[in-house]
Amino acid sequence: MKKQKKSEIKTVGDNITAEESSWTFGGDVPEKFSSHIRRSVPFYDTGHDLVCKISDFFIKDSSLCYELGVSTGNLFNKLIDRHRHRPHVQWVGIDKEANMISKAKKMTRSINAELIVDDICSYAYQKSDFVVSYYTIQFVPPHLRQEMFNKIYNCLNHGGAFIVFEKVRAYDARFQDILQSLYTDYKLEQDYTPDEVIAKARSLKGILEPFSTQGNLELFRKAGFVNVISVFKYICFEGFLAVK
Repeated sequence: MKKQKKSEIKTVGDNITAEESSWTFGGDVPEKFSSHIRRSVPFYDTGHDLVCKISDFFIKDSSLCYELGVSTGNLFNKLIDRHRHRPHVQWVGIDKEANMISKAKKMTRSINAELIVDDICSYAYQKSDFVVSYYTIQFVPPHLRQEMFNKIYNCLNHGGAFIVFEKVRAYDARFQDILQSLYTDYKLEQDYTPDEVIAKARSLKGILEPFSTQGNLELFRKAGFVNVISVFKYICFEGFLAVK
């Protein structure tokens, strides 16, 4: 009987290393996050631009707005810049990784912005007009997601928006194989090596848990959202807009 090999630390690209089932956004990842995520997620900045344009329909002069999983603050600051003509809008960015928040604070200049180290599942939200989660909920343990969606629904004012971008699984095994193959090709086209692609996938075991499109829609529905639409879709990446 062969002895099981001990998990090794391997590069997953962009000078980031990880062991199997041990991916984290802590440590020195924040320093390399922007370049890594742009090569890993198709249309990453295009999605930011879309979120900013959608925000025009929901953010008012005195709105409170949240970003869940603010990371290094790229989208957060784009939203702030877009609404600088509304000086009384309050912005709150939440991330459980202190190093991410530290990096975001260096980028953020608005006096109306607060960046908080906290867990988006247990945070006490106040009444809001706009909440965005950009590829964050897929890292929330599945058994906590419905309660989190419920909290967001309850914190939103009537007519408020919840935007969620997520990696999604296909509802059918055949389509899942196709999507996974296309995404692997995409990463190779970004000049990641096959070993890096495999190492990243292994590092995410049990940590990144995407739901299908239908699974995400069920979270919205059970929370109370009636009006939900897909606003972006490319391979296994999808953006949803839900309005209370």
